[in-house]
Amino acid sequence: REHGVYARARHPLYGALLLLGLGWLLLTSPWVVLPWLALLSALATVAVNAAANALPLNGLKTGEISDRFAVYFVPAGYVFAVWGLIYVGILAFSVYQLRPAVREDPRLAGVRPWFLASNLANAAWVFLWHYERFPLTLVAMGALLASLVAIHLHLRRGLGPSSPWERWLVDAPFSLYLGWISVATIANVTAVLDYAGWSGWGLSQEAWMGVALALVVALAWLLALREREGVFLAVLLWALVGIGVRFPNSGFVTLATWGAALLVGLALAAALWGRAGRPSGGYP
Repeated sequence: REHGVYARARHPLYGALLLLGLGWLLLTSPWVVLPWLALLSALATVAVNAAANALPLNGLKTGEISDRFAVYFVPAGYVFAVWGLIYVGILAFSVYQLRPAVREDPRLAGVRPWFLASNLANAAWVFLWHYERFPLTLVAMGALLASLVAIHLHLRRGLGPSSPWERWLVDAPFSLYLGWISVATIANVTAVLDYAGWSGWGLSQEAWMGVALALVVALAWLLALREREGVFLAVLLWALVGIGVRFPNSGFVTLATWGAALLVGLALAAALWGRAGRPSGGYP
């Protein structure tokens, strides 16, 4: 026979009471619960991504699946090392936002719900990709992109970071993350279209690659002129150089990619020049 304490603990009523208690605490004191949930979700996201290639999930590595698709908007393998920086960044944010001095800061409080959503979407994408549910990966990627855009807009609203610590442990990691996911979203769309056997509406793959590169350049200059987004632009440049390295002898695609990289590099230089006169507490 089970001990009385354990038997009661497994009763549905106790589980319901526990959930109600957590819900009440979340509603009345979100700064107590959400910071810890943010940390736990970040750790879970990193663990899922590590396991995806270490196990690997469904017997397939992430890059092996990506290599199946005959698309141009995929950088060389070394470029994906940026995920290491991204995960260091989100873990640094997760630890920083636990500090009592900033736990109730409205600027960070507004980030946490979207951060939780981004971690759930990230982990969901990994499972969907490895278990080859490719159309559904677009839903997860869209949710991840939307969450990071929401964080970006929240951080740009009102006052900027209050200290250099906040600038490099909050703003910079999310700029890095959003920049890479912007690139990853385009890559994900092209892979799923290839999987679906899309005809391209009569246009060649090279022509659509030109369209994708034009979108990246337009986004780069928009952020360079409006927000002086140095970290975001550096990620775009990193990705484009990686695509150029992967396709060194592909005619129009090679020329267009390096041309786009040049234009994004100029946008980065313009953003850094525009930031030169900003106070030290400005955005990265």
